[in-house]
Amino acid sequence: MSQTVLITREPVINKKNAITANRFVVHAPSILAAVEMLNGLADVWPAIHPFFVSLGRLVPTEEILAWTPPPNAMIEIPAPALAYEQTQALIPQLQAADINLCLSWYRPDIPLPAGSEFRFVLADANKITQPKALPGIALATGLADMAAFNLAIKAGYDGASGWFFLHGFPPTKKISGSHAHIVRLLNLVRNEAEVREIEAALKVDVALSYKLLRYINSAGFGLMVEVQSFRHAVTILGMDKLNKWLSLLLVSASKDPSAPALMQAAITRGRLMEIIGGMLLDKKETDNLFIAGAFSLIHLLLGATMESVLEGMSLPEAVTDVLVHGEGIYKPFLDLAIACERLDANAVSEQVEKLQVSPADVSRALVTAVTFADNVQFG
Repeated sequence: MSQTVLITREPVINKKNAITANRFVVHAPSILAAVEMLNGLADVWPAIHPFFVSLGRLVPTEEILAWTPPPNAMIEIPAPALAYEQTQALIPQLQAADINLCLSWYRPDIPLPAGSEFRFVLADANKITQPKALPGIALATGLADMAAFNLAIKAGYDGASGWFFLHGFPPTKKISGSHAHIVRLLNLVRNEAEVREIEAALKVDVALSYKLLRYINSAGFGLMVEVQSFRHAVTILGMDKLNKWLSLLLVSASKDPSAPALMQAAITRGRLMEIIGGMLLDKKETDNLFIAGAFSLIHLLLGATMESVLEGMSLPEAVTDVLVHGEGIYKPFLDLAIACERLDANAVSEQVEKLQVSPADVSRALVTAVTFADNVQFG
């Protein structure tokens, strides 16, 4: 692309702490540059949940009609943009095309055009404390932590958009017995123990065995045949791939009410790092990059310190370096994944320059990673 376009994202969480949508913010110099990027991602958009597309601080105009959105896409209209005739003229055209709209940056003093309908309304919960009158499903923004989220729900919000769920949980000192069992399995696989020994450990927890096989047979894994047993999985995949999927089991083992959002975030980080790493590092490193990204939130998921979670785990040195010490060869990849969770395009640009990768490749990797994470069933 001749003009740099970057995408950042944040999840939308409902009252039950589950992912209800994904919000992508396109940072582009023009609507046409944004449309070029959006159309180029047609094959990787997530399909399970709706997703919002924000054009950042650009004023939405008729040029956005050159994008062919999938049925589950919604276009955000910033409330301040309603002052422009171009945006007012665009709204009935989008509605005529059966494209759902979201109203962001809501302010009660900004009049809405006659006949406009908004499925969701994003409002700053610090300023709009009574959301009942919002012209759509009310989603809170500007939340600092889970305590603020709970207050917003009590006030009448239907959910929230943002990364508030990463904050507000004091860790305990050690992980639970069920999590420790998965750690033991991971160590057996990493140390290439006998298959019968690993099978015996899996049989202790039938639900765990079922979950592992369901993950491996999911659409995201892309196998052409159904894996029927752990021994079959070893034959087809090998220990390295199984290590990755047992790591996924550990990430998805939490029963905390906020866990679904954390799981999606962790798996998205891992998959993004894996994809970008595949462009720059040896193939043997990519599974470890996935684990590093997925484990970057493991302390929040398991309610323990990072040191206590990783204690006794046979992880590669590069994974431990980035997770415990914040250094090493995987650090730039994790920094990029975290930057993609911010609404600051400059933060992403800085990491893109450090890794010397294409901005378009990063945006595609991000959307692909979200789609991958959405396809993982946590139940």
